[in-house]
Amino acid sequence: MILEKLKKNSSLLSVSVLLIAFFRLLLTATIPLLDKTEARYAEIARIMQETGQWIVLQIDYGVPFWAKPPLSTWLSAASFTVFGINEFASRFPSFLLSIILIIIAGKLVKKEGYSFYLPGFILLTMPEFLIHTGVVSTDTALEFCIALMMISFWQTMKSETKTYWNYVFFIFLGLGLLSKGPLIMVLTFPPLFLWCCLDIKRFKTIFTKFSIIPGLLITAIIAIPWYYFAEKESPGFLDYFIVGEHYKRFLEPGWKGDLYGSGHSQPKGMIWILLIAFAFPWIQVVLYKLWKNRTTIFKNSWVSFLVLWAFWTPLFFTTSSNILHTYVLPSAMPIMFLVVYFWEEFTRKKLLINIALFFPAVVFIAYFGIVATRQLDNKMNSDKYLLANLKSKNGNQEIPIYYWKDKSYSGQFYTNGKALTVKNEKQLDSVLSLNKPLFFVFPKKKQQEIPQKYLDRMTLAESNYKTSIFVTK
Repeated sequence: MILEKLKKNSSLLSVSVLLIAFFRLLLTATIPLLDKTEARYAEIARIMQETGQWIVLQIDYGVPFWAKPPLSTWLSAASFTVFGINEFASRFPSFLLSIILIIIAGKLVKKEGYSFYLPGFILLTMPEFLIHTGVVSTDTALEFCIALMMISFWQTMKSETKTYWNYVFFIFLGLGLLSKGPLIMVLTFPPLFLWCCLDIKRFKTIFTKFSIIPGLLITAIIAIPWYYFAEKESPGFLDYFIVGEHYKRFLEPGWKGDLYGSGHSQPKGMIWILLIAFAFPWIQVVLYKLWKNRTTIFKNSWVSFLVLWAFWTPLFFTTSSNILHTYVLPSAMPIMFLVVYFWEEFTRKKLLINIALFFPAVVFIAYFGIVATRQLDNKMNSDKYLLANLKSKNGNQEIPIYYWKDKSYSGQFYTNGKALTVKNEKQLDSVLSLNKPLFFVFPKKKQQEIPQKYLDRMTLAESNYKTSIFVTK
């Protein structure tokens, strides 16, 4: 019966999934690494691959990066080894993780009679998931580990006997600790506990279906060695990472202790606005169906499981002022499963599919519009094209690049870590005394900081909407 209802839309779903996935793969190779976040993580991975230092992450040569565990960096660094140092290589792991999630979800729903492509369509038309299907960040790895933990927990609980899913849970708990630290437990354990509270017998089932001691040993073997060696090789890491990143970042508005940026202060409760915007249109559909079925939500074990999984993350971040839209990503998978659950009840599927295609279509049109008008190099928040044009004009030779006060991460990446900085006028005097052609990168908003006597000794070489490069006369 369900299969018959899907026949009219199955071709549209499959074609849409394949086209969107291919288009997203195209973006991973053609869009420059963007400042600050994406270029920063790519540069950390590039330094790791170059130096062979796989324990202590470095934000610059000899400067440790304590803010995040290494899993996503390991993946990008390994990808650099295979594909070379480029945008595609840095982003390919997150693209691959997202596609694997889509395949797993497709296989699970296909067993229930739904189209294999339905989960992929829902996820790839959800803005937050589509964005993270191919960006350099820690959030995709975290989402992947959360999804595998929650799916394996459900599969273990519903099985009649112990199953390999039981061990998958502990494997991805360990990998989750390497993706973003203890946050993996904060975002998974409470909804699982609350779900078990709905039926106390479930607690007993946990002890009969899960190999807890061997499982925790597996988790420890995966996660603990890196934490031990990271603290040993870079003392102070654990205090900053555990206390700073997992307590102060979320509970102190505008947290001042961030060594690598600044707190993202937002009004409390902003996470829900971000969820509504970045899970469009599927979160609206889910909220409507849940309201219509509000009296039976917690009587259905699968729906209640998904509801707690989907809404625990935004609930947890409700009181936090340091919020990014990436924090809604762990809710993407359960929202998708809820849509699949209610799918056969929708009477206007074609309309819903067309609405869902709106965001991918906007991205598609914007991308090819920019490419066609050759505006990509001037509008992107990246120094790639400025540096490439400069290098081309100088016979593709290595050129001395100096950034005023702070290097951009894209500048570090696209100069293979060779960009330098001048912190003050004294250092600028010293560099200019070399009396040879030198290139200075000035953010336009900071250009007024440069005394005119120095600018008089330079001419403009390259410029885009936010950055100018000057060469000494």
